[in-house]
Amino acid sequence: MIPAKNKAKQIYLIFITGILLASCTNHKKIDVSNIQLEVKIDRFDHDLDQMRQKPMAAQALFLQRKYGAFYQDFIERILPMGSIRDSSYFKTLRGMLANKAYKDVKHDVDSVYPNLDKQEAELTDAFKHIKYYFPKKQLPKIYAYISGFQAQTSIGDGYFAIGLDMFLGENSRFYPALIQIVPHYVSRRFTPDNITPRVVEGIAREDMFPEPDKDKNLLDKMIYAGKIMYFMDQIIPDVPDSTKIGFTNAQMKWCDQYKADIWGYFLEENLLYNSDEIKIQKFLGEAPFTPGLGENNESAPKLGVWTGWQIVRAYMDKNPNITLPQLMATDDAQKILNGSKYRPK
Repeated sequence: MIPAKNKAKQIYLIFITGILLASCTNHKKIDVSNIQLEVKIDRFDHDLDQMRQKPMAAQALFLQRKYGAFYQDFIERILPMGSIRDSSYFKTLRGMLANKAYKDVKHDVDSVYPNLDKQEAELTDAFKHIKYYFPKKQLPKIYAYISGFQAQTSIGDGYFAIGLDMFLGENSRFYPALIQIVPHYVSRRFTPDNITPRVVEGIAREDMFPEPDKDKNLLDKMIYAGKIMYFMDQIIPDVPDSTKIGFTNAQMKWCDQYKADIWGYFLEENLLYNSDEIKIQKFLGEAPFTPGLGENNESAPKLGVWTGWQIVRAYMDKNPNITLPQLMATDDAQKILNGSKYRPK
């Protein structure tokens, strides 16, 4: 959880995630039906919109009481509009709510999400899985908001919030205008099916298992990312791997076809223990493809993360007595690599 109160972290679109082929996934089903838990997504976007009809000061007080730290984080950091301690932000907020652009976005959000029943059911199941493996975990409240395309998700003190305007569907009329800052290979994943995976990944990365700040080599980063994605395998086992990561079918097939060559490339180029951020980032971050690999830009991106995922899965397959909590607590990347005996063919 965010260590300082009222300190939000917006989780933008550059997730360092990995992929996994559905054809090689073996999920052990667990029974979570007896876990008493139900996720309710509070519609902050609807409550905020009430400021157009109700006295703004009174509605602001209501929102502060209902949403706690999130209201301050939304006004001060996500939009941002200034301090909530100074009511002068009301004028800016009033102008935003009266703007045609806001009304257009709200119209489309309400059209795609007249309710969030499906997402609530999915997150209820996911949170039950988290509780199964981590029974003492205090799970966050879930809110939905409209950010004006500023942040897809946001995490803070006791909450995880979802920017619905960034899950309107690949063909939303708004996304072409964002192409300079949000390329299509990213925005094509702005779909309703991506909400639950992004929430689970965000909670894992930003709350439960944040990556250590100390310098890491490529192998460390690969294994860390692989553990996060293996965690997602266990928590949302019925979500297709293509949705978890957002790879196209062609990219997934490419990785499967060339997995041995990918691993050979890492070894031949002595990349595993390289800590040069410039050299290793191209194997970890968002991109349309991996420069220097494959023909005609057909390679998949994030090959380091994809390979890390395969290593972690091989490790867990060969060590069935290791629990998910034990895996996530293990920070020895070399131990996991050695124990995986990873040798793709």
